[in-house]
Amino acid sequence: MERRQLGSSGTIVSRFALGTMYFGGETSEKEAFAIMDAYVEAGGNLIDTANVYMGGQSEAIVGRWFANRPRDITDTVVLASKGRFSTHSGANAAGLSRPGLNRLLEESLRNLGKKSIDLYQLHAWDPLTPVEEVILFLDDAVRAGKIHYIGLSNFLGWQLQLFISTAQRLGATLPVTLQPQYSLLSREIEWEIVPAALHNGIGLLPWSPLAGGFLAGKYERGSVPAANTRAGSEKPLYQWVSAEYAESDQNWATIEAVVEVAEEIGATPSQVALSWLADRPAVTAPIFGARTLEHLKDNLGAADLHLSEEATQRLEKVSRPQSGGYPYGAFGNGQRARSCDGSAESRNPVAEGSDAPLGRSANRT
Repeated sequence: MERRQLGSSGTIVSRFALGTMYFGGETSEKEAFAIMDAYVEAGGNLIDTANVYMGGQSEAIVGRWFANRPRDITDTVVLASKGRFSTHSGANAAGLSRPGLNRLLEESLRNLGKKSIDLYQLHAWDPLTPVEEVILFLDDAVRAGKIHYIGLSNFLGWQLQLFISTAQRLGATLPVTLQPQYSLLSREIEWEIVPAALHNGIGLLPWSPLAGGFLAGKYERGSVPAANTRAGSEKPLYQWVSAEYAESDQNWATIEAVVEVAEEIGATPSQVALSWLADRPAVTAPIFGARTLEHLKDNLGAADLHLSEEATQRLEKVSRPQSGGYPYGAFGNGQRARSCDGSAESRNPVAEGSDAPLGRSANRT
C-alpha cells in the first residue's frame, strides 16, 4: 500500500486507515483480530479508534490485539484514538476541560493497555472550554510522553485556524491532522476546511468515506434496503443515514455514476469512491470501517487504484457540494454543542446510534 506523511509530521502512514467503530458490537473480537491482521499484512499501518466506540470495547479489543501480536508487527502500526465525549454521565464527564480531558485520556490509555497514543484527536469542538486551556493540556500530555501527535476532528474552518494560531502564539505543540466527514456524498468541507488544512499543512483523515454504505453500490433508487444492510437496519442512526442520503436526487445520480465508473474499469463501487477520496487535496488517509473480513478485502482493492482524469471529472461534476450538509447541518451542530447542565454533550451521537443525521439536514432547500 502506498505511503504518505501524517500531515506535516515525520511519521509515515498508509494511504488508507482502518476504522474500528464497530469492534465489540457488530464485529466480534475474533473477527476484529482477523481484520487487523489482514489490514497490516496488506501494508496498512494506521488504526483509528475512540474512547466511546462501543462503550470502550473498541479500544479494549484494539489494545488486546496489540498485546497479542509480536512487537515487530505492532511497532509498525500508528495508533490513533479520540477524546471529547464520554461513556459516563455528569456535567464534567465530557468536554475538553483540563480535568475532563485528562480523565478521558487516562481512560483510553487503560483501555488500550498503552503508555502512549501516537495520534490523540479531539473528537469535536467544545464551546465552553477556552481554547488555550485545551492546547496547554495537550502540550503537557505531549511533553509527558502520553501523546506523540495531536489531531482534531469535526472542527469548522475557523475553529481549526483559531486552534492553530493560538497554539503558535503559546509556543505549544501544533496539531497535524483533522478528521472530518468527507465523501462523494458529503463535499461541503471543500469550501473552507480543506483550504484551511492546506494552508496549515494539516492532513485530512476522512471518516464515512462510503457514506454509510451508499457508495458501495448496495442500494438502488426506490428499493427497500435488505434487513442485513445498514440502511435496512432498525437502529435509529442507520435509519437517519438511509433517509438523509436516499432523499437526494443528486446523491442517487452520484451513486449511479460511481457504479458506472466501477463497471468500466473492472473495480467495485467502494473501490472507486475510496480511490477518488484518497487522491483529493490535503487528504492523508480515508478511514474505512470493515464489519467483516470480506468488507475489508473489498476496500483493500482501492489500495493502489488511481482514477483517470476523465473519471475523476465525471464524479466531481455530478457530486458538486451543496449547502445544508455536514459540517453545517444538524449533525455537525450537534457535535459541537455543550451546555452547563450536561444535556447537550453527555454522549457521542455516532457511537451510541442516536437519531442525529450524518447527511444533509432535513431543512435544506
